[in-house]
Amino acid sequence: MEEYGKILIIATPVFLVLIIIEKIYGIYKKDDTAPLIDSVSSISSGITNSVKDVLGLSLTFISYEWLVSKIAVYHLEANVLSYCIAFFVIDFYGYWSHRLAHQINFLWNKHAIHHSSEEFNLACALRQPVASLVNLFTFLLIPAALIGVPATVIAITLPLHLFLQFWYHTKHIKKMGFIEHILVTPSHHRVHHAINPEYLDKNHSQIFIFWDKLFGTFQEELDDVPPVFGITRPANTWNPIRINFQHLTLLIKDAWRAPKWKDKLSIWFKPTGWRPENFEELFPVNKIENVYEFEKYGTQNSKKLIYWSVAQVLLTLLFVTYLFDNIAKIGLPNIFIYGFFILITIYSYSELMDKSKYAPFWEGFRFITAIAILSYYGDWFGLNSIFPFSNSVIIGYLTLSFFVSVYFVSVDFKTDSNQLINS
Repeated sequence: MEEYGKILIIATPVFLVLIIIEKIYGIYKKDDTAPLIDSVSSISSGITNSVKDVLGLSLTFISYEWLVSKIAVYHLEANVLSYCIAFFVIDFYGYWSHRLAHQINFLWNKHAIHHSSEEFNLACALRQPVASLVNLFTFLLIPAALIGVPATVIAITLPLHLFLQFWYHTKHIKKMGFIEHILVTPSHHRVHHAINPEYLDKNHSQIFIFWDKLFGTFQEELDDVPPVFGITRPANTWNPIRINFQHLTLLIKDAWRAPKWKDKLSIWFKPTGWRPENFEELFPVNKIENVYEFEKYGTQNSKKLIYWSVAQVLLTLLFVTYLFDNIAKIGLPNIFIYGFFILITIYSYSELMDKSKYAPFWEGFRFITAIAILSYYGDWFGLNSIFPFSNSVIIGYLTLSFFVSVYFVSVDFKTDSNQLINS
């Protein structure tokens, strides 16, 4: 956990700088593909995922280390060759786990968050799942285990492989010539994120595009079919925690309501989106029928709400950075209390972004949680030793945040509604 936290401390500012550069470039080119409120939601999703990973909130039924101990016929050293083999095998693993997440109903729940943005930009690459609590696909790493690639090599290569998938989430880089035949490019990945019928469930590769060509899931970006982004059952929320469990909630409801036991059991393993017969009529859900004629979510927001949301996510990143840099110092079980506070924070300000009337309740709950932490520990997990006035600053910030939330719900949102009615 501690090592991964240190990696994230280095990676996070790099990602943020690249997101800002893309934003500035889009404004300069008069083609801004990164609305601020969408980017806030995406970054918030990345925070929830990274906190989950750092806290170790996942279960692996079969560990890679166990696989190596049981089936390795040879044992490689941690050298350039073993890292290259690990990278190649992880990419194979990534293709199939990615493809299966698109094809099997219950697996889609952990991946829908990544596709939930109706934009396509670098920030949406950070929409990673907090709902992926169980790793089912370690067996796909059997080729590496057979030749004894060390577990430490896999552990280092996995996050590197994930980070290298960041750069191609952009509309500003067009087709890249001969590179299109070897690597996944922005053009390939635009196809993957699109909901056009021509593009659905294509281009699952993560680094090397030849997996899609080998297994029959490749689709080139067509000049006459501009990609439209999102998911066909739109999330209609900026709250990443809600998005993470929307599909699972629908599956549970449909399984409960299904009259046939066969449907109750098979719905989980059916193709993504499958529902029992007549359920679309009996229990309709919002679904995009014409990808060229639908209204994107949350496009009408006051500048005050947008800028406040940006401020909230930046302040949350400061809290998260302190957590990642002091995992050993904070220790168990305190890091779980800290992680809980971060999740409440994101839930609270993203509810405000959704213009929910319950946002002040969540903000009040966050405030009470923080006061309880400060009262019990005496300071913010040892922060006073670095910054003596930290308690006052944190209480001041949370007090301001609560009253700002009340202001938006009681004044600003009502003004927006009146303006829409009058227009």
